[in-house]
Amino acid sequence: MQLFYSATSPFVRKCLVSALEVGVRERVILHPAAPHPVNRDSGLVARNPLGQAPTLITDEGVVLYDSRVICEYLNSLGDGRLLPKGALRFEALTEQALADGIMAAAVLIRYEMTARPEALRWQDWIDGQMAKITGGLKDLAQRASGFESRVDVGSIAVGCALGYLEFRFADLGWKQQWPALAAWWLRFAERPSMAATRPPV
Repeated sequence: MQLFYSATSPFVRKCLVSALEVGVRERVILHPAAPHPVNRDSGLVARNPLGQAPTLITDEGVVLYDSRVICEYLNSLGDGRLLPKGALRFEALTEQALADGIMAAAVLIRYEMTARPEALRWQDWIDGQMAKITGGLKDLAQRASGFESRVDVGSIAVGCALGYLEFRFADLGWKQQWPALAAWWLRFAERPSMAATRPPV
């Protein structure tokens, strides 16, 4: 399999953590890509019309995106424990959607601050994205007690979302505001799969 990736993408990290957790990471060949909202990576666009990473090409040549689809595919190849059965499945999928929303809002702020010319930046729009992050964190804090021993698509996505906030928005102060969530994340971040996929400094 070939995974087109960006080393700092939290969505890519979610896929790599999943691959490690289900035992298929050695089957994934990494290809660097440069997703960007304006300067689009032609090599990536040729495989994924959205020009986004992660994009996975299976051994059979099938192209898969986005990260949710890729994680489910990797889970099907491995030990299959990342998607629980019954009601727990929908809980994990909802937590994944919530974490993905936090990551998407954070990435959009990052693009606004780095890709858009300073004179064109829209503070109200940035504030709106930050409100999504804050609201998402408040919801996650209420769910934190249920994360304790779980390793599934929900907890992995949450771990990667919090890791991205720590990486790109270290001054946000979320760990002080929601200490129980922070305590869980600090433990989860020490898992070998999380430690092996930390973004470069």
